[in-house]
Amino acid sequence: MSTFPSDIEIAQNATLQHIRKIAEKINIQEDDLEYYGKYKAKLPLELQAENPKGKLILVSAMSPTKYGEGKTTMSIGLTDGLNYIGKKAIGVLREPSLGPVFGLKGGAAGGGYAQVVPMEDINLHFTGDFSAIEKANNLLSAVIDNNLQNPKFSLNLDPKSIAWKRVMDMNDRSLRQIIIGVGAKANGTMREDGFNITPASEVMAILCLSKDLEDLKFRLGNIFVGKTFDGKAIFARDLKVVGAMAVLLKDALKPNLVQTLEGNPAILHGGPFASIAQGTNTVIATKMGLSLGDYVVTEAGFGADLGAEKFFHIKCGQSGLKPDAVVLVATIRAIKHHAGLGVEDFKTENVAAIEKGFCNLEKHIENIQKFGINPVVSINAFPDDTQAEYDKLKALCLAKGVKAIVSTAFVDGGKGSAELAEKVIAEINKGEANYKPLYQKEDSIEHKINTISKEIYGANSVEFSPKSKSQLKMINELGFNEFQICMAKTPASFSDNEKIIGRPTDFTITVREFEIASGAGFIVPLLGDVMRMPGLPAVPNAERIDIDNNGKISGLS
Repeated sequence: MSTFPSDIEIAQNATLQHIRKIAEKINIQEDDLEYYGKYKAKLPLELQAENPKGKLILVSAMSPTKYGEGKTTMSIGLTDGLNYIGKKAIGVLREPSLGPVFGLKGGAAGGGYAQVVPMEDINLHFTGDFSAIEKANNLLSAVIDNNLQNPKFSLNLDPKSIAWKRVMDMNDRSLRQIIIGVGAKANGTMREDGFNITPASEVMAILCLSKDLEDLKFRLGNIFVGKTFDGKAIFARDLKVVGAMAVLLKDALKPNLVQTLEGNPAILHGGPFASIAQGTNTVIATKMGLSLGDYVVTEAGFGADLGAEKFFHIKCGQSGLKPDAVVLVATIRAIKHHAGLGVEDFKTENVAAIEKGFCNLEKHIENIQKFGINPVVSINAFPDDTQAEYDKLKALCLAKGVKAIVSTAFVDGGKGSAELAEKVIAEINKGEANYKPLYQKEDSIEHKINTISKEIYGANSVEFSPKSKSQLKMINELGFNEFQICMAKTPASFSDNEKIIGRPTDFTITVREFEIASGAGFIVPLLGDVMRMPGLPAVPNAERIDIDNNGKISGLS
């Protein structure tokens, strides 16, 4: 079946249902909906049960390539596939960031006949959650600089110690390191500052890990700002701005209900990147989905070495959630990429390349198994794939004790993922998932970093720069040593060098510096040359996006 944009547009117009009808599918009363137009709504926090009974399915992937593996497409396709075989399933996913939308990747609402809709709204401002997070983050920044300028209420904060950065939801490398307060004295204290992208904001992390408004405020208060001249730690609560930040976030704390192209419920909430943040949607949304449906399909960003590892250690570690199944997304062309082939070779059958490039997927399989769960591999089908290549990949997976299923959700919707859905249900029904973390919170920061680097990435050793060693000493002095670890690393490789593909061996991980997220309860080691404010590519996707006189938007998908 061939798929053209016009076909998808016709399907979207034909199947887009009023959000009230979607809510009825999961027994949500109309009075509980806060409408954002006809096709989007906010959900009240009271809809999450204390002990939800649904089954949790995590979708992750092999190491990503620039060609796209379609993890979100497969997540939505699996949600539709479960509903297609008669199960009550809800997709619980992240919200897209404008950075990738206008940068390299484009939109993040799925693809083909496996999409969440209304796609344009979801990819753009949606319900304003990202804006609220950005404003709350930058309110704290403004109050910090105001305190530096105010001798009467000064906290004696040392400007050189300030660890809090401003954020903006756009790729803008020129804001990574800046000087503020330039000009007259009234313009503020001149100091060095910088921007992260909004998905990397600690406020985003806090929103995604909070269980309710009270917990949100507690976590916001615990944000580490910097130190006084005499060495006393200063937190957001000391600046008396927590209440105002919470007011800005009051609506953003509520999950968003939308739908798949097939009219199945989807909850989108939160949007941290997995390469430079924790990479999963909110705890509230996940628990709400588990309260409203029998199965929840959620995803963790980028490859399983980033998103899934953080899902297990950070999200599960702080929330008590435990996945009942894991799906790893793979493509034939990604396997060929990790075998060293270029895009010009993707259209040619090459079974030998499947065997060579399998090493990358193999490592991800082994990593998931280390957490006590045997994954299912979802092969996202592309037109140039051949049956011989599928057969080889399936055989290689089977040799690792894992079943691989071809999904055609992009062109066939839920029907194209029905076999995958059946297999995932069979894995859940075995009852063999036995999630266990690879480190404990009482382990040292160094031990946790070494565990992830060696067990998950396959590194031989970890080196700490002089700057990171100094910061590590401060982290321990502040009593943050029991925090979890949120690695910031290139997603393109198991190593911290994006050019080393496949399954690298005999390499060292280098910790360049740390960022502290004490409100979120984790420490962020920055590995290699990764930045928490991405840059635009030479030809950004923004050049392809337009709107005509009739209001039709193009270039977002």
